[in-house]
Amino acid sequence: MSPLQILSLLLALSVALHVGVAAAFFAHRTRAGITQAGRMAAVATATVLGIYLAGVAAYR
Repeated sequence: MSPLQILSLLLALSVALHVGVAAAFFAHRTRAGITQAGRMAAVATATVLGIYLAGVAAYR
């Protein structure tokens, strides 16, 4: 992998984790339990990474 591809993957991971943390925070603030907030964070993170990887696959 080229350095640009590695940096792009790290940026996508960073954005996905930020979205996941924001989703967990929002879920917890709406009186959801910790486990449900964690599940929502995992789903949000996986969705963002899935969209990124689908975009990369479509580009190639």
